[in-house]
Amino acid sequence: MAQRRAPAATNGRFGFLTVGQTARILGVSPSTLRLWENVGLIAPVRSDGRYRLYSPEHLEVLKRIKYLRDVKQLNVPGIRQELGAAAATPGAAEGNGATRDLGTKLRKLRQQAALGVNAAARLAKISPGFLSAIERTRCHASVATLQRLAATYGTTVLELFEEKPRRPTRLVRPNDTRVLETHSGVRMELLARGTTMLQCLRFRVRPGAGSDGAYSHQGEEFIHMLEGTLEVWLDEIDCHLLEAGDSFWFESTLGHRWYNPGGFDAVLIWINTPPTF
Repeated sequence: MAQRRAPAATNGRFGFLTVGQTARILGVSPSTLRLWENVGLIAPVRSDGRYRLYSPEHLEVLKRIKYLRDVKQLNVPGIRQELGAAAATPGAAEGNGATRDLGTKLRKLRQQAALGVNAAARLAKISPGFLSAIERTRCHASVATLQRLAATYGTTVLELFEEKPRRPTRLVRPNDTRVLETHSGVRMELLARGTTMLQCLRFRVRPGAGSDGAYSHQGEEFIHMLEGTLEVWLDEIDCHLLEAGDSFWFESTLGHRWYNPGGFDAVLIWINTPPTF
C-alpha cells in the first residue's frame, strides 16, 4: 500500500503557493524553480505585484519534473520530451480529434452561463486569476479543476471532448476516438459516443500524475485496471491501491481523488453512470 501524501500547504483560500512554499514542499531551492521557469518547463502565475505564484496544478507538474530529474536522471530536453511538450506551451495537449483550444471553449461556456470571471471562480473554488489564466491558455487545468468548471457551467467533462454535438455512434474505431489530455499527464479517451446512461473512458495516467484534488457528482463509478497502479481516496478517509486486474466501484457522491504512485503508466477503463463526469 502506498503511503499517504501529506496535504500541501496553501497560500490563501484559493490554494496558491509562493516560491518559498513551493520550494520547501518539493525539497528544491527557489533558484531551481526559477531555472525550470527560464528553460520553459513551468510558467507560474504572476500576482498583481508580479510575484510568482504556483497553483495546485503547477505543483503536480513540478513534482513530475523533479521525479524525471532525480529518479529518471533526465536532462532538460529529456524532461521536455517526457512531459509531451514544454510546460509553457499553451493549451491542452492534442490527441486524435482532441479539443484544440480548451481555454477558449471554457470561456465560451462561462459566457453562455452568464457568469463573470469572479463569480465562476468562486463557484469552482479556484482563484479568478487562475481561471483567467486557464481561459487565456497561460495555465493548465487538472482533471479536478475541469470537473468543477464543467459542473459550474451546467455541463460535464464529456462535453469538452466534442467540438459540436454528434449523432450517437455504436461502433467507435480507433481513428475516431476522441481524446482529452491534461498538461500534468492524464490522457482520457472517449470509448463510447452518444450514450445517455453511461460514460466509458480509457485513462492513461503517468507516474505521479492524477486528479490533483477531489471532486464529486451524482452517480456511480466503475474502474477496471489494465496496467500499473492507481491510488484512490474516498472522502479523504478510505484509501484503495488498485493494481492490474483489479475492479473497483464507488458512489460518485463521495469526494474522490486519485493519482499514480508507481513508476509506470497506469491504464484503466473508467465507467460513470449516469454521465455526470
